[in-house]
Amino acid sequence: MADPYIILNELAQELRPMPQGIEWFEGLSTEEQSNTLRLLSHFCIQARATAEDGPESIRRAGLRATHTPAVLITRGRIDQQLGKIASLTPHDERLKSFRLLIAVLAVADERRRERFCSDGCGHAWHRLSVDTPEASA
Repeated sequence: MADPYIILNELAQELRPMPQGIEWFEGLSTEEQSNTLRLLSHFCIQARATAEDGPESIRRAGLRATHTPAVLITRGRIDQQLGKIASLTPHDERLKSFRLLIAVLAVADERRRERFCSDGCGHAWHRLSVDTPEASA
């Protein structure tokens, strides 16, 4: 299986379909899922996610505003809320968290690309393509 760093970025960039990402995530052990959610949370912070990204991320993730991760993303400091979302333990909450954190990363990274990387950048994850072996795996 491909590197989780690549898979998560492909999902956020819509180079890999979300159903495939969900299948991959559900195939991970509980510990690996927790590690993946923490990694995603870190990616969101690196991409400079803001509290204003919450509503669009909820919409993209297909969550209801009353789902626990959706409630968390709209309240408080974004870095703290991302950590709380990554720490949810029930299986169904982890899956919702995964979908939401991918969406947060997508929203924040799109903004980052427009503002800071539109003329090119050195970020390897901005040079992924659907032609990579990982994208077709």
